[in-house]
Amino acid sequence: MLKKILIANRGEIACRVMRTAKRLGMSTVAVYSEADADALHVKQADEAYFIGPAPSKDSYLVSERILEVAKQSGADCIHPGYGFLSENDAFANACEENNIVFIGPLASSIEAMGSKTRAKEIMAQANVPLVPGYYGQQQDTEFLTSEAEKVGYPVLIKAAFGGGGKGMRVVRSADEFLSALEGAKREALASFGNDLVLLERFVDKPRHVEVQVFADNHGNCVYLGDRDCSLQRRHQKVIEEAPAPDLSDALRKEMGEAAVRCAQAINYRGAGTVEFLLCGDEFFFMEMNTRLQVEHPVTEMVTGQDLVEWQIRVANNEHLPLSQEHITLQGHSFEARIYAEDPEENFMPYSGTLTHLSFPKAQRGVRIDTGVQQGDEISPFYDPMIAKLIVHGHDRRTALLKLRSALNEVHLAGVKSNIAFLHHLAEHPTFMAGAPDTHFIDTQTDELTASKAPSDTLVCLASIAYLAHKQAPKLNTPWQQVGFRLNQARKLTVPFTEHFVVAQAQGHHWQVHYHDFEHRVEAKLEGHQLIANVDGKRMIADVLIDESTITVMYGPYQHTFELKTKHYVSEQEHQEAPLAAPLNGTVVKHLQTVGTKVSKGDPIVVIEAMKMEYTLNAPFDGTLTSYCFDEGELVSHGAMLAIVEEEANG
Repeated sequence: MLKKILIANRGEIACRVMRTAKRLGMSTVAVYSEADADALHVKQADEAYFIGPAPSKDSYLVSERILEVAKQSGADCIHPGYGFLSENDAFANACEENNIVFIGPLASSIEAMGSKTRAKEIMAQANVPLVPGYYGQQQDTEFLTSEAEKVGYPVLIKAAFGGGGKGMRVVRSADEFLSALEGAKREALASFGNDLVLLERFVDKPRHVEVQVFADNHGNCVYLGDRDCSLQRRHQKVIEEAPAPDLSDALRKEMGEAAVRCAQAINYRGAGTVEFLLCGDEFFFMEMNTRLQVEHPVTEMVTGQDLVEWQIRVANNEHLPLSQEHITLQGHSFEARIYAEDPEENFMPYSGTLTHLSFPKAQRGVRIDTGVQQGDEISPFYDPMIAKLIVHGHDRRTALLKLRSALNEVHLAGVKSNIAFLHHLAEHPTFMAGAPDTHFIDTQTDELTASKAPSDTLVCLASIAYLAHKQAPKLNTPWQQVGFRLNQARKLTVPFTEHFVVAQAQGHHWQVHYHDFEHRVEAKLEGHQLIANVDGKRMIADVLIDESTITVMYGPYQHTFELKTKHYVSEQEHQEAPLAAPLNGTVVKHLQTVGTKVSKGDPIVVIEAMKMEYTLNAPFDGTLTSYCFDEGELVSHGAMLAIVEEEANG
């Protein structure tokens, strides 16, 4: 029996694997980079070993160092999680050569599916439907341009060795093809070390449905239901659900059996996911992920099985725990991925310290998978996921209501997040009616991410928090200065910079005046929790207060209110800086020559951050006079990347 497991990963998946390993009585070993020295997965492991600098290429992707730690610690097996080395056939081979069990498929299976080109060839032989396209090795630009014409626009350029939307471009016309091809190849090379791409017909309005498969070393292979992952943006999944809605029993069985044929065709073992495009009653093979998926918890919820335990048992050469006829699905499950990102700024990743973090209280049918806790930093070096919120109900409607309710109880501060965006998705009529197509978020982005002024409720709660904070006894703080007696009316203007709120103390309550509304309020602060009674309605919010701001977290919404202090300037000039770095990252490419005349909107420079590329464009007509950083240089958030001198009028 395997006894000591090294998790060659970080964050929530490392913590999740440890949870099952500990339950099985295994010792756990963590690895960490400079950025993760105080990370939750390090604290939860029995042992932890430093493996290098923060960039993943210098730490989590250095297979030699991982193997060195495995030997040093005495680990007899390695779980790669997802991402990093999880689909690296050379690493799987190296584990075998060093007599360490790789908890995943054979290297030959990873290699077969690692190339989307070869994967398509194998699936064609296994009689699995394919989307029309070009899947060969020829990568000459002229040839690929010709193949794109044959496939017909719109065409999808896809990194052959990639995933997660990286190295992927949708091209709608021939004049866009060359620049899209260059960008896809560059991103693929940076993310996967290989710039081979394939071309596919871009299928209009498909759904993304995937099937969870599992195989052992004894010839057994099963599928554990399916998942719908159609809610995506930038080709990355946002909310997943199981089982996929609106599938007939016959279609569900047909897709499951096709997925099993895929696995059997490459002599698979362990956990894998076969992804399909679903168009009506037709489905097409997209790719097979030879690892555990991020969204595996929804399958666990509806099957009642622990898939990590299955992985460990298969790696230990045991038979699959269940045969196909004994796998049943109960109820419905959703998973929402909570990210540090700003939906109002095109989902720009956000780094910073989690100054506040609270999740729903433990309850049946609600699960949180996370790798962070309050006070941790969301690092610019890795994927900005904060947590996965997973819910289960006896049917889809119940599960969706539970998801919305649980999202109301996820409160965080210190970074921007997509919580309100997820809530808007969960209550959208189209999604409530059933799974939409993969373009749904793209077509509804403006509605789902519209910037909204703080509601009267949030303003009122912020005012109450300010008043309750001042009432609390404190020594030698500026909050003492209000001074009032509860048996004597006293008016107080809450010193917001952008809102005019007047409160009047009357006995044991306040009368709060805002716009044309007046509210009767009683409240108290218990730590960071505000418990308020507003006009007879009990309301609970999380708040963070300091001398200059009040942050209110109520339901899925978060807003920070600025307070007037002695440093406050009523009118501050704001100068747009469209050529400033939107976040910490690396300059990838200069797109224009210094001295070139450019027009507003022309692409100037490409920056890469958190594994994605961002192109910054000229803010106006003018001349590019200089670049501030060379290609390959690291830049900080807000750093000016290039200078364009505006063309003089007249």
